[in-house]
Amino acid sequence: MKTVKVAAAIITKDNKIFATQRGYGEYKDGWEFPGGKVEEGESTQAALVREIKEELAADIIVGDLLTTVEYDYPTFHLSMDCFWATLVEGSKMKLLEHEAAKWLSLSELDEVEWLGADIEVAKAIKTHK
Repeated sequence: MKTVKVAAAIITKDNKIFATQRGYGEYKDGWEFPGGKVEEGESTQAALVREIKEELAADIIVGDLLTTVEYDYPTFHLSMDCFWATLVEGSKMKLLEHEAAKWLSLSELDEVEWLGADIEVAKAIKTHK
């Protein structure tokens, strides 16, 4: 089974966490923490900055690693490094690849249909806080 290496951002603001809904592909409509594939020779932090710029037209500051999730989907293995992140002052987000987004409080984290690997991230957020 092939392994896909990705980085995800847990973007926080005013005690809320940013979640996005996929707008395309096999997992369309599932909720996830934004991010994407790590390119050859790229650090996970650099990949995260690039992916957030591509997906949300926003600039972020990557913080500490929260967790690394290892998750088997039916056709691939996902290895996902999940970092706390904040928006650069004055940076606004615009959905370029997702169909929806929400700011969720800790108590609202279970109110969206997370994709499999992202369920593990939501659990890690709740036990970290």
